[in-house]
Amino acid sequence: MDQDGDTKNKLALLGGEKSVKLDDTDIFTWPIITDRHEQAVLEVMRAGQMSGIEVTKEFERKYAHSLGREYGLAYHNGTAAILGAMYGLGIGVGDEVVAPSITYWASVAQAYTLGATPVFADVDPDTICIDPKDVEHRITSRTKAIVVVHYAGMPADMDAIMKIAAKHNLKILEDCSHAHGALYKGKEIGTFGDAAAFSLMTGKSLAVGEGGILFTDDRKVYERALLFGHYIRHDEITLKELKPFAGLPCGGFKHRMHQLSSAFGLVQLELFGRQMVEIDKAMNYFCDLLDDTAGIRPIRPPKDTNTTKGGWYYPHFKYISEELEGLSLSRFSEAVGAEGSICNPGCNKPLHLHPLFTTMDVYGHGRPTRIAYLDESVKIEQYIEKLPVAESINRCVFEVPWFKQYRPEVIEEHARAYKKVIKNYRTLLADDSNKNADVGGYSSFFSGQG
Repeated sequence: MDQDGDTKNKLALLGGEKSVKLDDTDIFTWPIITDRHEQAVLEVMRAGQMSGIEVTKEFERKYAHSLGREYGLAYHNGTAAILGAMYGLGIGVGDEVVAPSITYWASVAQAYTLGATPVFADVDPDTICIDPKDVEHRITSRTKAIVVVHYAGMPADMDAIMKIAAKHNLKILEDCSHAHGALYKGKEIGTFGDAAAFSLMTGKSLAVGEGGILFTDDRKVYERALLFGHYIRHDEITLKELKPFAGLPCGGFKHRMHQLSSAFGLVQLELFGRQMVEIDKAMNYFCDLLDDTAGIRPIRPPKDTNTTKGGWYYPHFKYISEELEGLSLSRFSEAVGAEGSICNPGCNKPLHLHPLFTTMDVYGHGRPTRIAYLDESVKIEQYIEKLPVAESINRCVFEVPWFKQYRPEVIEEHARAYKKVIKNYRTLLADDSNKNADVGGYSSFFSGQG
């Protein structure tokens, strides 16, 4: 209890009043459904065109044009879009693909389908993105590509990554599923890589329901992706080397986007720019309110760099336990949650520690799938990484509210919840039994915020 015993200032977890009292339901509702969305979807349904491609092609053209990319190819989900991008880039049997360990599994697990081997790099503790300083020494003669994930909307260090890729003649695949609309030094995310892929599922900042999309400026990448999983569009294949294989999906996949999603997406493309501006204003206001608060730091680009987080999907802060006398992140998060705000400890768990990438024989090769397509002399121990940041980061970051509207009075209440807990953190130390709590997860999670 604080000194004056006032329940207003006492932590809600310990019997005090909650900090968040206003109705904040709408501020987290996402996507924001309009009459235009409903009409667009109804038109496709009434025309019986759910499995057609013309609306989808229009969505691809408009999205590609808005990014300034030559080709767009829509998919039924982002996982398939990344698989299609990998095949388009020529990733195959015996190749290695360098990727960050902290990301959703669908950034790289599809490499197994193509007979390729994921190689994990550590992440930068300040951005949670792949750390360029940990990439170069992982490159071998088998390395084909670097998968760059702009994690939680934070653009990765593309200058350094592009330099490494050019030096070693590697392809870059951008996984932009967290970073719709984000800028890196004024250039939009999704325009750097030889290929880029976005998830467009309901929780993402540019949401169409279920879907994904691939972008490239390379005709060969585009046509290989068509060949692999878009058999109904093989009439678009022009390259002499690919034409003989047209007619059947050469990967055995059927990847097209459902046209209810692409119809919804056409409307969302028009609205997202304005929505993104409001999200950015709301999130930066929240960060500004907490910028100088002990124990926590917003993860966002430095000001005046023309680098932005776009729609701010899955926003995170850093947690500095030592500034709060060692208070565990789990106990801190519990107290903030009791105040009525959102504070989910951790992020994605490190992929390099999961058995899928250490011991599992997925397809019955008699050895771990990660090395199944390599020479018999290769041992799995050669691919077991020690990544200190990735292995500790779930105790050092947490998810914060993802505001979709700029409503200062509501945002201020959520900021007060954090400030109240930090002001009274010593009252939590006596019963801090959660220091070793398991936090984070392998699934994508957005806490009902979208």
